Amino acid sequence: MNITILLAVLAFIAVAWYIVSGIMIINELLKRKQKINFVFIKLMLPVYAHRYKKITLEETGKVGTLFYHWVIAINIALVFAVTAIISKVAG
Repeated sequence: MNITILLAVLAFIAVAWYIVSGIMIINELLKRKQKINFVFIKLMLPVYAHRYKKITLEETGKVGTLFYHWVIAINIALVFAVTAIISKVAG
C-alpha cells in the first residue's frame, strides 16, 4: 500500500473521530438545556466545544473528556493530511 494513501486514510479516520466527538459534545449541551443553532452547526462547533469546556469545568472542576477528544482528533487529522500531501509531493 502506498504511504500517501495510508496517511490519507488515517486523516479521514481522524476527521470521522472529530465529527463524532463534535456530535457527542452537542448532545451533552442539549442534555444541559443549552441552545444549539443547527443551521450553522458546522461554523458554530468550535463555539459549542468551548461552551462544553466551560460548563464541565464549572460543574466538576475539570474539563470534560469530550473536549480533549475533539481537539486531539482535529489536530491528528491535520498532521496526517499535511504529511500525506508532503509524501505525495516528495514521492
